[in-house]
Amino acid sequence: MSSDASKNVFLEFLRPHRTIPHTSWAARHRWDLSIRRTLILFFGLLIFGLGDSLFVQSGTGNAPWTVLAEGVSKKLDISLGISTFTISTLVLLLWIPLREKPGFGTIANIVIIASAIQLGVNVFPSASNYLSGVLMDLLGIAMVGMGSALYITCALGPGPRDGLMTALHNRSGIRVGRVRLGIESTVLIIGAFLGGTVGLGTALFALLIGQSIAISLGVVSRITSQK
Repeated sequence: MSSDASKNVFLEFLRPHRTIPHTSWAARHRWDLSIRRTLILFFGLLIFGLGDSLFVQSGTGNAPWTVLAEGVSKKLDISLGISTFTISTLVLLLWIPLREKPGFGTIANIVIIASAIQLGVNVFPSASNYLSGVLMDLLGIAMVGMGSALYITCALGPGPRDGLMTALHNRSGIRVGRVRLGIESTVLIIGAFLGGTVGLGTALFALLIGQSIAISLGVVSRITSQK
């Protein structure tokens, strides 16, 4: 195979996917559990949380929700993991007046991502310089993208933040993108005010995470279609 052909195959493999692909492990409803589906869900959430923790260790700026979690952890003198867990639980409570129903994936999202972020902060070293911090950010974006693709395709329910976004969209009629922008902007401002780290990493996450998820969904779709 020529180098041009190999390049084209690689680029095709990384082509973003515009929709959520149907996978062989997709659930029929939010509490439709199986060993395989649950393991894929857990692995996706673990990768997501570890990727998020790389932003913290990079020192260049956190993802918006982790900016808030870090700010709260500093003010209350609690660990980042506990802060993330608490915030996710409070966001889930906002589902009640919006009549949004959680699934198994929603509960797993709260527990595993918070635990994985704390694990990553404890295990991953801090960036030795700014360049290595940016490289950690890019790796984190790729991991969060792939983790998102895996847990989303399990169809066991959205995470607390995504559920809040879609519920507000459904109730208000405001476009999903605008709802998401409003939520993340509010979270970021509050987190920065509380002392959370904002910087280039935050901007990179905002700019690239959507594309990372789309590419990861495409990779998952093409891998499963080949089986």
